[in-house]
Amino acid sequence: MNKTGVILLSGGLDSLASLAAARDFCDIKLALTFDYSQRAANEEIQAAYDIAKHYDIEHKVIKLQFLSDITNNILTKAGSDLEFKNLDSSSAKAVWVPNRNGLFLNIAASFADSEGYDYIVIGANREEAKTFPDNGEDFLQSADKFFEFSTLKKPKVFAPLKKLEKYEIINLAINKGAPLKYLKSCYNSLDDCGKKHCGKCESCRRLHDAILKSVNKDLLKLFF
Repeated sequence: MNKTGVILLSGGLDSLASLAAARDFCDIKLALTFDYSQRAANEEIQAAYDIAKHYDIEHKVIKLQFLSDITNNILTKAGSDLEFKNLDSSSAKAVWVPNRNGLFLNIAASFADSEGYDYIVIGANREEAKTFPDNGEDFLQSADKFFEFSTLKKPKVFAPLKKLEKYEIINLAINKGAPLKYLKSCYNSLDDCGKKHCGKCESCRRLHDAILKSVNKDLLKLFF
C-alpha cells in the first residue's frame, strides 16, 4: 500500500469507523487528537490513545486552549446542561466550536505537508451534515481546493463516512472489527456524570438511536 494518511481521531464513533475504513485505502501513519479544554478531553484523549495503540499508529495530542477562550458553548463549560429534546439546528448551535473542523484539517494538512502524507481522514458523515455545515460535501471539497494552494504535497481530504447515517456507521465499524469497547462518544466527562456515556447529550443520543437501528442492538449494554 503506497498511499499514506493522517487521521483526526477524537476517540468517538465516527473517527474510529473512519480509521477502520480508511485502512483499506491507505496506510494511516499518524492520529491527531485535539484538546481545546472540552469537558471530555481527558476521556477522549485516552480513547484515542487506546484506539491508536490497537492499530499500532503514532498518536499526538494537540492543545488548542484559545478555542475554549473564544467560544461560548456548553462543550467547554462544566455543569452546563447538555440534554436536548430535539437534535436539530438549535442543539447543533449549542455545541458549535468556531471553525473547529476547518482548523483541525489545516493542522493535519501541516503534518501531511511536512511528512508527505497523501490523505487527511475525517469522520464527517451524512447524518451530522444535516445540522453541522462542516460535515457536508461542499465543506470537504472546499478544503481540498484550499490545500492545493496552501501545501506543496496537496493532500486530499478523505471522509469514508460522508454518505452514511449513524446506524450505517455502527454497522461499518462492526463489519470492520473496530474495537468499539474503547469508544468515548459522550460530551460529558466522567466527573460530570459518573459514567463513560451519560446517555443524554446529543452525541450519546445519536449513538443510542444508531445502535437501535444497527445489526447489533446488544451494543447498548456496552455503552449505556
